[in-house]
Amino acid sequence: QVRLVESGGGLAQPGGSLTLSCVVYANFFSINAMGWYRQAPGKERELVARINSGGGINYADSVKGRFTISRDSEMSILYLQMNNLKPEDTAVYYCNVVGENVYRKVVEYWGQGTQVTVSS
Repeated sequence: QVRLVESGGGLAQPGGSLTLSCVVYANFFSINAMGWYRQAPGKERELVARINSGGGINYADSVKGRFTISRDSEMSILYLQMNNLKPEDTAVYYCNVVGENVYRKVVEYWGQGTQVTVSS
C-alpha cells in the first residue's frame, strides 16, 4: 500500500520558520520527481518546489530564497524548510511523488496534506 505521510505543519508568526516532512511508504521501481504543492482557500493547487531524480530543483518565484526542498539519499523522505514565512504562505501543503512502479508504469501519489497557517 502506498502512503505519503506529511508532518510539520502548524501555526507560525510572520517571519517565522517551519519544516515539513513527507515519509514515502511505497515500493517504486524508480522515482522521477518529488515535490511540494500548496492550495490556499479559493485558489488552485500550485507548485511550491520540486526536485527530480538527478537533483535538479525548481521553486515557485514566490518562495525563492525563503524555502528549501531536500530529500534523503534513498528518496524516502522529502523535506521543505520554510523560512521568513508570510501570511500569503498560508495553505494546505501536499507532498507529491511521481515515479515508476514495479510494473514500470508511471504513477503519481499525493499525501493527505498538512495545514500551514502564518498569522500574528
